[in-house]
Amino acid sequence: MPQPILIASDHAGFALKQHLRLALQRLGLPFEDLGTDSEASVDYPDFAHRLAQALAEGRAERGVLVCGSGQGMVMAANRHAGVRAALPHDEAAARLTRQHNDANVLALGARVTPPEEAERILQAFLETPFEGGRHQRRVDKIDGR
Repeated sequence: MPQPILIASDHAGFALKQHLRLALQRLGLPFEDLGTDSEASVDYPDFAHRLAQALAEGRAERGVLVCGSGQGMVMAANRHAGVRAALPHDEAAARLTRQHNDANVLALGARVTPPEEAERILQAFLETPFEGGRHQRRVDKIDGR
């Protein structure tokens, strides 16, 4: 069985996270929901750090974070070694960040990305492989190697 995709949000991203959970189910992909569990106000860094820690522990290879703009989640997640979180605003950018940057965390903004577009971005992110080659050298530099 493949590793689950980790998914987490703050209160502003909760509804979109729920929508993406259904999309993952339709795609037949396992996932682990790391919270939040409602639209009650919470602090987005707590959930970004929780997801990044789970990646570091090897519980998954990919994750999805959702907040109002996506910006806070991507900033917090990228503070962790080995996390390459990206905030693509369309499918093309999602494919490129996987192909060229080996992004392992997708951040989305619930207030700026309609659910149907978020689904397409998610699918492109999950289906696109890393190209390696000349890009590996650059990814190694991101990771400080």
